[in-house]
Amino acid sequence: MKILIRNVQTVVPSADAFAVQKCDILIDGDRIASLDGTGATGCDRMIDGSGKLAIPGLVNAHTHAYMTLLRNSADDQPFHKWLFDRVMPMEERLRPGDCYWSTLLGICEMLRTGTTTFLDMYMIPDDTARAVADSGIRAVISRGLQGQTADDEGGLRRIREAKHDIETYGGTAEGRLGFMLAPHAPYTCAPEYLRYVTETAAQLGVGIHTHLSESRGEVETIREKYGCTPVEMMEKAGLFSRKTAAAHCVHLTKNDMRILREWNVSVLTNPASNLKLGNGFAPVPELLEAGVNVALGTDGAASNNALNMFHEMNLLALIHKGTHMDAVSVSSLEAFTAATRGGARALDLPIGEIAVGKKADVVLLDLSCPQMNPQTNLLSSLVYSANGSEVDTVIVNGRVLLDRRALMTIDEERVRYENRKIFERIGC
Repeated sequence: MKILIRNVQTVVPSADAFAVQKCDILIDGDRIASLDGTGATGCDRMIDGSGKLAIPGLVNAHTHAYMTLLRNSADDQPFHKWLFDRVMPMEERLRPGDCYWSTLLGICEMLRTGTTTFLDMYMIPDDTARAVADSGIRAVISRGLQGQTADDEGGLRRIREAKHDIETYGGTAEGRLGFMLAPHAPYTCAPEYLRYVTETAAQLGVGIHTHLSESRGEVETIREKYGCTPVEMMEKAGLFSRKTAAAHCVHLTKNDMRILREWNVSVLTNPASNLKLGNGFAPVPELLEAGVNVALGTDGAASNNALNMFHEMNLLALIHKGTHMDAVSVSSLEAFTAATRGGARALDLPIGEIAVGKKADVVLLDLSCPQMNPQTNLLSSLVYSANGSEVDTVIVNGRVLLDRRALMTIDEERVRYENRKIFERIGC
């Protein structure tokens, strides 16, 4: 299918930054074919881009979409109590099929707020993959793993489930679905098990997605048990020999940051979730200065409580100004980069930019919204003014999924109904 978006102000790559210029974006199949309309004969659809701003689809680099069902059900709790007393008991009541509907609910929110790709850590086989395939969104999914030894039956079962999804869904969904393995965290995965996961990831040819150094309690627990930081523990276990994306990374030493840089580990920062659970903030200015790739994610709706990347960009650009008492700490450009190029690099995907040859993941924003005016600095407005309600059209892999604010592939009313029924059964 050929789509031409005519006369649209477009955020395009410019060296290590971005710029805004008028373009005629031609999409041919699943790729961006030209930015000047070249080759536009025989288009299947023309979109008038006047009054719109085209941006690359946002990349939610860390979430748990199945947890959308648990939104607002475990609020105002300390991290340990939130996880073990509220979230986990509800998760244990989930049945096969529940997470399909919950993930679709999360995808509705993500598409409506301009996210076209997400990196997910899930717990029930089949459900997340089916939701991605059916909705048309792009995702890299990873089965959450926990274990102590290489022959830990529970840990092996989870790896079998991950292999099942890779074997069943790999190569499906028009190439929109990728995979990683997800050892949950240093406090749920012992070194022996981490080594086995790493070996399995190498055999499968996939990367690693994990939680790392999220709370002070985690750091203290690992120091007491292993005599090192969580980052040092995972390095010693060999985990970073596979391409790794590590969520949170709130409590890091200088040596931790050196290790992350040397192993090319991407840090997935989650400002709202870390704020809400009282864990602090990842040292993003220091990580950027050290040359570590920083991507941006929302975490799950049980700890955020939204999957809105515009909100996340805004927080990322503001909190470090306050904590560092420095008005230029983490600029709007750096926040936008984390939500686009940073996520693309973490997932090793040809996305995150509107450029010839990149995947056709494009979002159109309505510039008539009051908060986008006057149009003095559109790049800045994406981080400091936009809230996601401006999203008018979303294209993923060359297919229109949101058309003038209407979802084209998801029955949103049915999704809300199914989620209400499930929560009535599992809520506590």
